[in-house]
Amino acid sequence: MKRFRPLAFSAAFVIAACSGGSQSSAASDTSLDTSGAQPAAPLAGAPFTVQEVARFAEPWAMTFLPGGTRALVTERAGKLKLWQAGGAARDVAGVPQVAYGGQGGFGDVILSPDFAESGTIYLSWVEAGARGSFGAVVGKAKLVDGDKPRIEGLEIIWRQDPKVPGRGHFSHRLAFSPDGQYLFITSGERQKFDPAQDMDKNLGKIVRLQPDGSTPADNPFADAAKGGGGVTAQIWSLGHRNLLGIAFDGAGRLWQQEMGPKGGDEVNLVERGANYGYPIVSNGDHYDGRDIPDHPTRPEFSAPKLWWNPSISPGGLAWYGGDLYPGWKNSLLMGALSGEGLIRMAIDGDKLHKSDRWDFGTRIREVEVNEDGSVWLLTDGKDGKLLKLIPKS
Repeated sequence: MKRFRPLAFSAAFVIAACSGGSQSSAASDTSLDTSGAQPAAPLAGAPFTVQEVARFAEPWAMTFLPGGTRALVTERAGKLKLWQAGGAARDVAGVPQVAYGGQGGFGDVILSPDFAESGTIYLSWVEAGARGSFGAVVGKAKLVDGDKPRIEGLEIIWRQDPKVPGRGHFSHRLAFSPDGQYLFITSGERQKFDPAQDMDKNLGKIVRLQPDGSTPADNPFADAAKGGGGVTAQIWSLGHRNLLGIAFDGAGRLWQQEMGPKGGDEVNLVERGANYGYPIVSNGDHYDGRDIPDHPTRPEFSAPKLWWNPSISPGGLAWYGGDLYPGWKNSLLMGALSGEGLIRMAIDGDKLHKSDRWDFGTRIREVEVNEDGSVWLLTDGKDGKLLKLIPKS
């Protein structure tokens, strides 16, 4: 059994099971949306105040539209909302049916790099398969704006393969490369352990696709794929568990965070073709008490840049390159679910440092940076809140 390693922060996290799913029940009523922002409130020890802007039913992800005054927000039970500053959020019609339950449901939403011209957005969600199986999918569609917003031409471009029983560890976070040429998708190992090392499955992997869902010929395992294609050709990195955040920094490096087992939550610098070792190595242990060897015991596997034991259950991940918050430039911002806070990590080349942690007393599901450099958060649960961090003058 591993010993717990102390956190680098003075305030202790609230420790809970390392679960990606909210414990709340189904919430089809979205009347929680507020029509105006609440007064900003201080947070102990923070260089910002916190303003509640809106409420949503089990929000999972968000992305701002150009101009920064509107955002798309996914609600895990199956709704896509279009929020506008100073107004109530509206339902977006035409969204897919999702398999809601456990950690499954509606997932990520991001804009296509050519959104200004095409109106294309990318969505992830969970669908049901045969004999009680489930899997994440990614689709693209056109957002049609107006009084009654909708999406049109929804096309599924990727699926987790294979679908398996259970409703955990879907991951399905999305990010485009800075040049807009490639779509990266996080695919959890679905609590099945071994698929993370199985090259014939895209579970426990980060996959790299072209925007239309086709596989780039220069992917690291494309030549080894059977028949020159299939899921093996999609793989960019492997040996992952439950990847709930992915972001590129200002230098074009790809960072990813994932929930470890019992302990061992980690942040990785993602390299082409790298194997991050799960479930062969981890800085945590299995929930049944069985030991997992630490990363240093197997140096052929890529080790995390930072890790936490006890767990903090990482939520969303965003790179910050703005100037609104002194000292934050070139940092990663990560939400904590069981840790109920926001974590800042300073980037120093290919190194990462634990820098700040602020206790919000609630689960942080998503972190997003607006085009004006302001930081926004989504809290988890059936009464999830959209929060804006306002720098202190």
